[in-house]
Amino acid sequence: MGVRNFILITLLTLFFIRSQGQTLQDSTSTTLQTEKQFEIQQVVQQVEVPNYQLFPTTNTWALIKLNTRNGKIWQVHFSISNDFEGELSLNPYSLVLPDEEINGRFTLYPTPNMYNFILLDQIDGTTWKVQWNNERDKRFIRRLD
Repeated sequence: MGVRNFILITLLTLFFIRSQGQTLQDSTSTTLQTEKQFEIQQVVQQVEVPNYQLFPTTNTWALIKLNTRNGKIWQVHFSISNDFEGELSLNPYSLVLPDEEINGRFTLYPTPNMYNFILLDQIDGTTWKVQWNNERDKRFIRRLD
């Protein structure tokens, strides 16, 4: 278990023990407790789902890196020789507002075309076509209506 997970579990346990020892006085305190439980659920969910994921392509030397919180995407290259290694941006812009970001919101699905993926917003169902390529003018992301 990592230090980050240990600290999160400790804080959540202390919060839970503290909140269970209090007597609910009125509907306001009930509402506050419900909101805090929702916040805890969001924190736990965000810890369980990674912020970044790598998706394989059929190209041996290329992967797609996705920020699952906001839909930003990169093409990642690696090599066993002195060829190009690094990241090329496919989508440098967030697809949601900062307060709408949550780990696991976005995921990628491959298509039969090796250069294309479908990006899915798992909360509202919006989809985008994502095309990776070594040539700059052939890399893009486009919303599907």
